[in-house]
Amino acid sequence: MVNTNGREDLLACLDAVERTHPPGIEAELLVLDNASEDGSAATVRAWAAGAGELRAGMRLLELERRTGKAANDSLLMREARGELCLLLNEDCELREGAALALVEALRADPDAAAAGARLLAPDGAPLASAWRLPGLGTALASALFLHRRLVTESGGEETREVGWVQSAAMLVRRGGADEVGYLDPEFFVYSDETDFCKRLRDAGWRILHVPGAVATHHEQLASDRIAERRRLVEFHRGRDLYMRKHHGPLAAAVVRVLSAWTYLPRALAALVLPRHDPRRYFLHARLAVTGGRGEGLRETAAAFNAAREANSTNE
Repeated sequence: MVNTNGREDLLACLDAVERTHPPGIEAELLVLDNASEDGSAATVRAWAAGAGELRAGMRLLELERRTGKAANDSLLMREARGELCLLLNEDCELREGAALALVEALRADPDAAAAGARLLAPDGAPLASAWRLPGLGTALASALFLHRRLVTESGGEETREVGWVQSAAMLVRRGGADEVGYLDPEFFVYSDETDFCKRLRDAGWRILHVPGAVATHHEQLASDRIAERRRLVEFHRGRDLYMRKHHGPLAAAVVRVLSAWTYLPRALAALVLPRHDPRRYFLHARLAVTGGRGEGLRETAAAFNAAREANSTNE
């Protein structure tokens, strides 16, 4: 688990891991605290002091500088000793049987390197959690508003191969991760797992969506209105970086235009629909066409690190 100022969500995540841990499977628990300021590290140490095998063996990695999720997930997998690594967002709670279903999916398919869980909102509504890999085709399908039929792949009840899965609850075969060099730190957050799954598939591995593994995703960042603009910058920046990396600058430019178009009808509809914010859709459209130009979460982390270093120097 990677945690950044998500103490309460992290405690719920840890409790769920302990509650749903499959008996008979040896495991270790690693938590990386990303220079939190809300007392998360101290709270985790107190949690680990309680009774229980997982708690006794827990390792807490405390960072002094805030870094991106791709780099942090990679660090955790490199530190891990197990064959399989279950990556969890701190705002994600496993439901009973989820971990076992993911483990069984990878054990049953030796050619699969990653397996993603079915994600639900806190009210139980299904969240999209598996998709075709991005490209010109998926961008065109989305521009024609056919994304639910032609892009999203998280429907159904059977475990199956997909393009990519969200890393909020993703089990990774460490051998596959090591083969492709783990996650690319150029992706600060967003599209990091998309790029990771793409490189795994290019190396001959399969990616699985496992509907039998269910987790509740609270989407902590999505509810943080103060950081919303920078979060959206980082979201579109990651999507554009993925396209430029895997499909080239021309395809990336076309996708930027197609992506911007998908938000404009929504923005116009939001002008008359209650409880919809047209400004948010217009912002999405502008950031899509510019490829996420502006100050994002990476710049927020850099400013935080610079302020912390300045305070340390003054002290």
